[in-house]
Order: sequence, then C-alpha cells, then structure tokens
Amino acid sequence: MSVIKSIRDNIAPVHPEGYLYIGGFAVATLFLGWLWGPLFWIGLIATGWCAYFFRDPQRVTPLGADLVVSPADGRVCYAAPAVPPADLGLGDQPLARVSIFMSVFDCHVNRAPVEGRVARIAYRPGAFVNADLDKASEDNERNGIVIENAAAAFGVVQIAGLIARRIVCFTHDGARLAAGDRFGLIRFGSRVDVYLPAGAHVLVGLDSRCVAGETVIAQFGSAEPGRQFRKS
Repeated sequence: MSVIKSIRDNIAPVHPEGYLYIGGFAVATLFLGWLWGPLFWIGLIATGWCAYFFRDPQRVTPLGADLVVSPADGRVCYAAPAVPPADLGLGDQPLARVSIFMSVFDCHVNRAPVEGRVARIAYRPGAFVNADLDKASEDNERNGIVIENAAAAFGVVQIAGLIARRIVCFTHDGARLAAGDRFGLIRFGSRVDVYLPAGAHVLVGLDSRCVAGETVIAQFGSAEPGRQFRKS
C-alpha cells in the first residue's frame, strides 16, 4: 500500500485547461488504432505526453517580502536590463529582466512571482517566432500583467512561442495574488518575462533551471549584490 500511495502522491493532477486536448488525443488514438494497430501505440504515447504537458503540481513557495519567485518552469534564456513593453506602463528606462523559456516538456502553469494587486492586464496580438529568441519579447503575441505591492510594481509577460497558439490568463484587474498563485497558462512551448523594479538583484544566471513558485530569481530591498555564475 505504501508503494501505491507513493506513486499516487507523486502523480501531478491535470489542469482543467487540458481536458479537451487530452480527450482529443485519446479519440484520435482510438481512430488511428482502428486504421492500423501500430498507430495506436504511437497515439497512446502522444496522449500520455499531452496529459504530462498539462500537469499542475503543487509547489512550496518561499515567503518573504523581498523575494521574487519564478513565474514559470524552464530555463533562463535572458537575464539583463531591457526596456519593458510600453503597454505595461512601467516607463521607458531599462529594468532588470529575467526571461524563462518553457519547452514542451516543462509544466506550463504560470504563477505570480510576488504578492500584490493586479494593476493592469495588457494583451497584444503578434507573431509566433521561437520564444527562445530575444526578439520574441517585442514581436510575439503576449499578455502582460502588472502586479503592484507596497514595495514596487512588477511586470510579468506571457509570450507565445513557435507552436504556442493560446495564452490563457486566469486573473483580472484588481485581483489580489499571493506569491506562487496560479495566474495563467500557455499551451505548447513559450516564455515568461519578469521585469523587476530598480534595486532588485537577480539571483539566477543564463541557463539556470527554474521551478515556478519555488525558485527565487531575484531579491530587492537588500544589500546583497547580484550573483555571478559559471557552467561546470
């Protein structure tokens, strides 16, 4: 029984946004299997991957008024100053930006990096170039959220990728979010940018792996300098 309980406890639930897709994959699997037996097993693998993609695991979020946690699972593909999109209303001066690229094997449920009130939501249609490229921040379809708290305002931008065609936002203007709360989801490979206020120290480097709602990516209001990194 302990083995069964361990397996059950380690299987992440599926987010409701994925039910339709998983069902579609399952129906297609049955149809392909009817056409030709070996195709059933290929479809079964694809259906399993779809369920895995839409997983929504619980996370343990570190609490601290000066901490910024990752909004996404994935790899840091940019960690440097950049001018935030004008539609966020965060000014025209460069701010520290951390960009996290989500592959099709990463969990795509997005979480609030800090506690605060949703002060603005700004959606903009656009292209679907590879989200790993820097120009995706400007060219791709995106949905920007500004979260304000007593310390500062933070920008979080969901960016569609090469094959991501749907950005889902669960929150709304005026909503109160706790750090680590789910606020959205992007389907099938994408990216999330976080724009940090002046004085924030970035604590992750290029190619760092992040876990949404758990990995601390920055700290502000602290004398600690930004960290240096090396690959080994």
